[in-house]
Amino acid sequence: MRLPPARGPITEALFGTLEGPPGATPLDAAVAALGADFDNEDTQLALFACYELHYQGFDDVDDRWEWDPELLTLRASLERRFERYLAAVVPHTESVEPSLVRAALVALTEADEGPPLSLFLQREADLDHFREFVTHRSIYHLKEADPHTWAIPRLSGAPKAALVEIQSDEYGGGRRERMHSELFRTTMRGLGLDDSYGAYLHRVPGVTLAVSNVMSLFGLHRRWRGALLGHLAALEMTSSLPNRRYATGLRRLGIEPAVVRFYDEHVQADAAHEQIAANDMCGQFAAAFPECTGDILYGAACALELERRWAEHVLGHWRRGTDSLLPRRVPA
Repeated sequence: MRLPPARGPITEALFGTLEGPPGATPLDAAVAALGADFDNEDTQLALFACYELHYQGFDDVDDRWEWDPELLTLRASLERRFERYLAAVVPHTESVEPSLVRAALVALTEADEGPPLSLFLQREADLDHFREFVTHRSIYHLKEADPHTWAIPRLSGAPKAALVEIQSDEYGGGRRERMHSELFRTTMRGLGLDDSYGAYLHRVPGVTLAVSNVMSLFGLHRRWRGALLGHLAALEMTSSLPNRRYATGLRRLGIEPAVVRFYDEHVQADAAHEQIAANDMCGQFAAAFPECTGDILYGAACALELERRWAEHVLGHWRRGTDSLLPRRVPA
């Protein structure tokens, strides 16, 4: 993956600097651009690029940038912007008694109906809709589980064991062909899409990047470990039904079983993960750290709200007969 085209003054300055060695050019221009009004496209792409240096990185960016102090200072400023945005769109979540965390998570997830995107894909979508949907999802699913894995060394005891159990399934139990990211690659190839990592970064909008960025924000900061667990719990608790619908929609269109397997796998795995995440992971973590129960619920609420906003974006475009992706541009 290479750096994508810039989307505003922040990414224009940031990417121009990242193309050189650390320390060669100051990041003053990118820092100065932060004084402008919040721009979701520019801010989310800049933050995603900073986070990506902790994952697979960019072919045209020196790996030494990952821990460059000046870049970390810029990233901290971007994170503060993002945290203010989250605080504005996600209501503050009050703490509850640790014994009530599971019930509170159930209440949050059951109250979240969201736009009927999965029903559209099940009943009405054509192959172009599915290709577009999968393109959006590739930003996360090609590194599925990685953001939540940051929590493993920050936990101990029962919550750690529960998270490892979930992540082991996500990584295919040690078998590459069963890794969820590899199953998703099969889905992409079966739909005629490029399955290389980050191939569509230049096409997905800021609302899609925010879905991934919130996981990295929570994952890379120990202070947000409770929110990261709540985020994962919300994903697991709201996954089985939509994935069943995606699988049904693909079968309706005559797609072969191997291409659908990614969604079938999530119907089965996430039904079990739901119980582990809510009870053994979040419940046990809340019992050990009762002061973090509000963070657990906030992380879940952020997951649900950003997913809702993304689905509204996609479905709104489809209802209007327009493309929910950014215009086609050749990456720099």
